Amino acid sequence: MRLLLLLIAISLVCLGVQFEPLASLTYWHHQLISEGQWWRILTGNFTHTNFAHLGMNLAGLWVITYLFKPRATSLLCVLFVISLSVGVLNLTTNMTSYVGLSGVLHGIFAYYALQESLQGRKGSWLLVIGVLAKVGWEMTMGASQSTSELINARVAVESHLFGALTGLVLAFVTTKLNFQTRLNRSQR
Repeated sequence: MRLLLLLIAISLVCLGVQFEPLASLTYWHHQLISEGQWWRILTGNFTHTNFAHLGMNLAGLWVITYLFKPRATSLLCVLFVISLSVGVLNLTTNMTSYVGLSGVLHGIFAYYALQESLQGRKGSWLLVIGVLAKVGWEMTMGASQSTSELINARVAVESHLFGALTGLVLAFVTTKLNFQTRLNRSQR
């Protein structure tokens, strides 16, 4: 029930920032961030170019949570950390502006896929390989032209890369920390 409420809340936040004046106040913009509007590092992930873009990303979020069934607190923490990471790492590119949840979605997917893999679910390695292959393809060949046309913008494949890498690192670290915590408890 908590996961459902969280998904509804995230969806409503994303919908709410589609409209002015919130859209103008929340999208990721390099210059405005450098002038002190630091909240855009986080909020730019929740703004979208149009309703098709919003719909695709929210559908992706709901499908990912259906597949992995995370606890609400886990999803919220992972969403927050990856959102911050994508927003900060975008500052290292020549991007001037950015909107959309897709970089974060790549990270959430990579996080839960690798977490399952490291916990012994061998089939989840295919999911990890799949997300890496997709991001690798996009980085070398570019994103789908039809997707760019649908969202009326260039697909920020760098954000997909940043999200996926953050998700993988986060999964590795949290899984190892959980293992170490269990090991320490068993030795007491």
